[in-house]
Order: sequence, then C-alpha cells, then structure tokens
Amino acid sequence: MVEILDTTLRDGTQGEGISLSVDDKVAIAKRLAAFGVHLIEGGWPGSNPKDAEFFQRMKGVDLGEAKLSAFGATRRKGLLPEEDPSVLALLEAETPVVVLFGKSWTLHVLEALETTLEENLRMIQDTVAFFARRGKRVVYDAEHFFDGYKEDPSYALATLGAAAEGGADTLVLCDTNGGTLPEEVYAITKAVVERFPHLRIGIHPHNDAELAVANALAAVRAGATHAQGTINGYGERCGNLNLTSFLPTLVFKYGIPAIPPERLKGLKELSHFVDERANQTPNRRAPYVGESAFAHKAGVHVSAVLKNPRTYEHIPPEWVGNSRRFLVSDVSGRSNLLAKLQELGVDLSKEEAKRLLDEVKALEYEGYAFEGAEASFYLLAHRLKGGSLPFSVEGFSVFVHGSGLDTAWAEAAVRVKVGESLQHTAAESPSGPVSALDRAFRKAVLQFYPELSDVELTDYKVRILSGQESGTNSGVRVMIEMKRGEERFATVGASENILEASLKALTDGYAYALLHPSLKETVPKAG
Repeated sequence: MVEILDTTLRDGTQGEGISLSVDDKVAIAKRLAAFGVHLIEGGWPGSNPKDAEFFQRMKGVDLGEAKLSAFGATRRKGLLPEEDPSVLALLEAETPVVVLFGKSWTLHVLEALETTLEENLRMIQDTVAFFARRGKRVVYDAEHFFDGYKEDPSYALATLGAAAEGGADTLVLCDTNGGTLPEEVYAITKAVVERFPHLRIGIHPHNDAELAVANALAAVRAGATHAQGTINGYGERCGNLNLTSFLPTLVFKYGIPAIPPERLKGLKELSHFVDERANQTPNRRAPYVGESAFAHKAGVHVSAVLKNPRTYEHIPPEWVGNSRRFLVSDVSGRSNLLAKLQELGVDLSKEEAKRLLDEVKALEYEGYAFEGAEASFYLLAHRLKGGSLPFSVEGFSVFVHGSGLDTAWAEAAVRVKVGESLQHTAAESPSGPVSALDRAFRKAVLQFYPELSDVELTDYKVRILSGQESGTNSGVRVMIEMKRGEERFATVGASENILEASLKALTDGYAYALLHPSLKETVPKAG
C-alpha cells in the first residue's frame, strides 16, 4: 500500500499562473477526499492570510477517511518551538497531521539558514517533538535530500535521524531541485529504507528533468510507501509529481494499491475539475486524462483499434474515466471516417461517406481543420445527409469605436434567418468585435431557442495560415470551444476575413448545441 499525500493546495499553488481562492481550496479539498486521497496538504498557515482562513473554514468539515495536514518549517535558529510564530500558526490550524520541512543539504544549512550543522539537527528534532508530544502525526519532509545525500550522506542521514528521534512517523525524501536520476533515487531510497526499517519512507519529486513520475516509481520499487504530488503536476518551476500520471501507472502497471481502481474511473473528471478551479486549460496531451490520450488519427491505427483496442492502447480508457476518439483530417482513410461517424451517432452509406471524405479533404486544403473540431464535422455530415441548420447568417457588419487603443469598443449588426423569419439585431461589447458578433447573434436566436442561453464560449484561437507570404491579407483559421453543462465541443471556421471565420465557428457551435442528441433539449420551432 502506498499512502498518497496531495499537495495541490500548497505546493501546487506555487506554480506560475496558479492561484486558488479559499472557496476553490475548500471545493478541491472535498473533491480530493471523495476521490480517495489519504492526506490533503492544505497550505502553510504561517505564511499568508488565505491559508490561515482556509484552515479556519475547514474546521468541522467531514473529509471521510482523508486527513487534512498543515505545512510549515522547523523552528528558527535560536528560538524554542513555542516562541516561533510560524510553529504556533501550525498548531492553531488544528489539523491531525503536520508536515514539517527541514534542511538536509549542508549547502543550505550553512548558506541559506546561516547556522551550524548541529543547530540544524536540534531545530529538526525540537520541532518534530513539539508536535508529536501534542498528539499530532508528523510527516517530515527532508528538503533537498538527494542533493544533500550525494554531497554528504552521513549528514543527510543524520537529519532523518533527528526527525525520527523527535517522533516523526514518516520520513519523506525530497528531490527539491528535480534533477536526480531514477537510478540514483532507487539506490538512495533503498539505503534509507534499510537504515529506518521501522518508519514509513516517502518520496517528493519535482519535475525539472521530466523525471518526477519515473523517480517516484523508482522510490516505490526501492521500498517507499508514501508519495507526495499534485493533480495535473502543478508546482514550482516545472511542477511536482503529476498524480494523474503516477497513480494509474502505480495501480495498473505495478499492481500496487494506492487509490482503489474503481475510484480511478473519476481521474479525468478530477483533473478537469482542478483545472477549472485554477482557470487552466486542460492539457490535451496529458497521459491518461488528456483529450488526445486515446485519440487515433492514422488510418492503419484506426483500422486495427476497431478490431482490437489493445493494438494501439496500453490500457482501456474507461479505467481512468477517459474515452476513445477517432480523428478526421485530410490524411484520414475511410476507417477513420466511419469510426468517427459511428462515435458521433451518424449513419452514412458508403457513397455518402466517400463524398464526405472528399469534402473534408477539400475544406482542409482551404484551411479548415476538423480533427479538433468535431462539432463542425458533425454538421458537415448532417448537411450531407440532407439535414438543414436551424438558422443561417445572411449578412453582418462590425464597427470599432474609440479615441485610442485603451478606449476602443466594438459594435456588431447581424442579419439572421431563423425558419421563415429574418432577424436584424445589433450589440456592442468592450471586449472586441468577436464578442460583439456573438452577442448580436445570440440576441437574434435566443428568442426562438431560449435553451441556447446556457451555451458558453470557453476558448478562442486564431491561426494565420499563410502569414509569411501574404502578411495581414493571410487566410486565418478560427477554433472555438464551447460548453453546455459539463459537455465541451469545438468548431472551426476558415476565411481570409477573421470575423467571417469567427462567425462561421460561432454559428456552428450554436447549431451543434441544438442538433446533437447528447446536447439538444426540446427545441421550439422557429416563428
């Protein structure tokens, strides 16, 4: 059994661009507990008011079997633990578990702390003992342990000994700079496990050399039974151990229990929940949980996967809450197309499928890209079968007003045909012409399809298709992502005019929300 400590709420928030409100932290803590994480490191109560408020809010919150932990440093040099405000703030958090970090590397003791090696050992033992005497479980994080061990193994081990003497029940070896190699982690962890056979040994790797998962697995193979990481690998510099990669590898590849396999079916959902709370775009190429993790594009691959998924998938995607996807592009064969149509619930004859593939290739030559815009591809197939769209744009105009770049605002007017009705609407936006177009279009169609009010625009990307040759006259491709509830979908538009391309992608998104069986509600008839 490997115990998992999640430090998304503490170490994860030290990552560039990651900021969580107290409400976000409370929501994520509850979600981590429901997922099955054993220890949740909530923050450093002595370092900032937000973390202090979080621990105050968490008092009395039921986390089930999960335990909340507070993080902090050993006492300052020359002070008793009970005289150190940071230590007392940890005590005031009233968590059952306290995670303390201390220095293992002589370089840090002498140059960062500017104290003696002997005083550092006393700082560790005194602080651990302070909490152990008060009935707290103490997890000791040996910062820079691997670098310290390689420079002076006897002193690095002595710091662990001081923590053990103070009453720590878990000694965590930190690869704080993230540059240690897996074979080094294995050998050093094995030596520590043999030296402290009665204690739980843990691993806390950073990802600066893209080795955090490999190093954590090496430590577990050497006998470590505690691992610390974050959801999606958030963390300082290049991040921490990515639990969304580490956990399924540990459980499904090594057969080592940590999180129950049935809980891992919620891994992708948890990953996206944390991204949403942190205002981050999910990494499409993330192992296990990314949208591309089980996406197949090459025709040979698709043909084989349709016969037996094991041919190109290392685990069933359902094990981690993901799903198989088939991509369509100008390099696709008929296998891709038929598989994608089946996935989208569209039934075409072979002749219709051939015409659709020819149209996809022609449109991609013009600048479209359908592999990431499945909603637009669905509408393409829908039209080929003779289906119609619920509305069409007959014309539009956009004006940008303002006395300078800092005061500009946009106004858009659209002419939209909905059924037999022709709607002329206008709207303005301080956020630019695309936002103004979106508002004007919504004003035209919401009176006929009020259910579209819950469709949200979540992402907008523009790519110049031939910028080096044509400069500002280049063709552009616009990719738009929308969501309705928990369902996300993407559309594409291409044109030499960026606003026309944007409007094509926008209208496809609203049409898809009305037409696709998984999204549409009862749709009132136009007029």
